[in-house]
Amino acid sequence: MTTLTLYNTRTRAKEAFQPINPENVRMYVCGPTVYDRAHLGNARPVIVFDVLFRLLRHVYGPEHVTYVRNFTDVDDKINAEAQRRKDAGAPGTLEELIRERSDETIAWYLEDTKALGTLEPDHMPRATEYIAQMVAMIETLIAQGHAYVAEGHVLFAVDSWKEDYGRLSGRSVDDMIAGARVEVAPYKRNPMDFVLWKPSGEDLPGWDSPWSRGRPGWHIECSAMAKELLGDTFDIHGGGNDLMFPHHENEIAQSCCANETEAMANVWMHNEMLQVEGRKMSKSLGNFFTVRDLLDQGVPGEVIRFVMLSTHYRKPMDWTEKKRAEAEKTLRRWRGLAADIEPAASPAPAVIDALSDDLNVPGAIAALHGMAREIESRRRDEVPTGAVATFVASAQVLGLLEKSAVMGGWAQTKLETPQDGILIVADIRVTQSLDGIRRLAKVWREMRSNKDFLSADDLKIRLAEHGVELKATTEGVEVFVARPFDPAALEALR
Repeated sequence: MTTLTLYNTRTRAKEAFQPINPENVRMYVCGPTVYDRAHLGNARPVIVFDVLFRLLRHVYGPEHVTYVRNFTDVDDKINAEAQRRKDAGAPGTLEELIRERSDETIAWYLEDTKALGTLEPDHMPRATEYIAQMVAMIETLIAQGHAYVAEGHVLFAVDSWKEDYGRLSGRSVDDMIAGARVEVAPYKRNPMDFVLWKPSGEDLPGWDSPWSRGRPGWHIECSAMAKELLGDTFDIHGGGNDLMFPHHENEIAQSCCANETEAMANVWMHNEMLQVEGRKMSKSLGNFFTVRDLLDQGVPGEVIRFVMLSTHYRKPMDWTEKKRAEAEKTLRRWRGLAADIEPAASPAPAVIDALSDDLNVPGAIAALHGMAREIESRRRDEVPTGAVATFVASAQVLGLLEKSAVMGGWAQTKLETPQDGILIVADIRVTQSLDGIRRLAKVWREMRSNKDFLSADDLKIRLAEHGVELKATTEGVEVFVARPFDPAALEALR
């Protein structure tokens, strides 16, 4: 069996992954708070842990892996939007409008993540469906002396677990208190104590509990859902590194105390954050956009996925227009190679080896580039079908080249046999002879060879107006034909 190594945030080291039970490998990833569309940064953990899910299914078998990703549908921002709608005259109670907003946003999220080529987790629990489990866990923590009631609130007593609190993030309680920017409420025994339950006013949604009509704190939600669906201790817990503290730190404290275990999860994995053109994504900088914004602009979900995967998950990722364009060209070529070819039963060992080394997706993509170059270096009729089938299977381990992918106008492409250093990739809708385009590509190459760059640029621009894109490569010229064209109009360009 493949040896899988993963970087464990808690130990600060790469470790050989040893599941608690290979027949039941379990993973929990913190999902979104569903108050609005998923922004581009939200997409990174979705894609990263989707690849890990696919790898675990490949290694252990699909029936032996359980993946849970939650929805947080208890939140002040959801409440505020529901209240805004109610004030604007929307029919229904506040609770009904909150549910309507949550349902709407969850549907958007699932639609957008599907466009990114992600598999649905085995379980996608909503926090509001697990209130009873949260109340029960809080009762246990109070009984054990790890939590206390104060003015209708229930708070976790950090001092009761002081020796272990902060181990994930590498902080001591004393250091955290010294630099704390937390709510120092008069009912807190320690400024680091965090809320497990808080009262709800009459104008807010709430649930009955032994302490007050109220609602759960954010951290207890994931602890209760993970315990219910995966058990007291499970294999992998993932999320963005912005969740490491306080969210994941607090999850560990609650879960280990309530369940009386040494660990909530054996492996903790965190992806780094995303930038846009070298700057932090921010509405104030005008570089903030959602996944839906890109999809609506015509950027295929598979392209977004490819760009995300091109940087190792533990390194900051920079979304740039150049990377987007390069990803689209690569996928056009790869889809041309893969047209009408069914995947092989197994991916290439080089791809699995790369993924097994702490999810080294850039290494896996490099292996795919090598496979593609090998296929392209030979005539179409000389390439063994098995080689292409293995290439397709290898790409699909990364969630690429899936037939179900939403790829826009070039979802189906065909690759012409390379001739005289000219490689043509055309949209499947193009039924005309491509001989004229091949001749023009040769003319363009000759212009460049003769250093007549002015004429070459002019020809390239005029061809682009007809949906034909030229690109010089070390092997010759790549031509992308995006749509049907008028042969007579192209002939007049010569």
